[in-house]
Amino acid sequence: MKLKVDAAECTGHGRCYRIAPDLLSDDDEGYVSIRGQTIDVPADQVELAREAEDTCPEGAIMLIED
Repeated sequence: MKLKVDAAECTGHGRCYRIAPDLLSDDDEGYVSIRGQTIDVPADQVELAREAEDTCPEGAIMLIED
């Protein structure tokens, strides 16, 4: 599974990196550090990635099945 963050949609609420701190982190401005990127989600982080996707108010996080 992959996780993608839409840079245009992310407004820096920070819910995602609070839910999945081993997967996501914030940058100096409070945005998720992988904004505009796609990363692999380790098997042990899939449920947290789904929760992060579900809690993003802008829908900026998308999970992509491999």
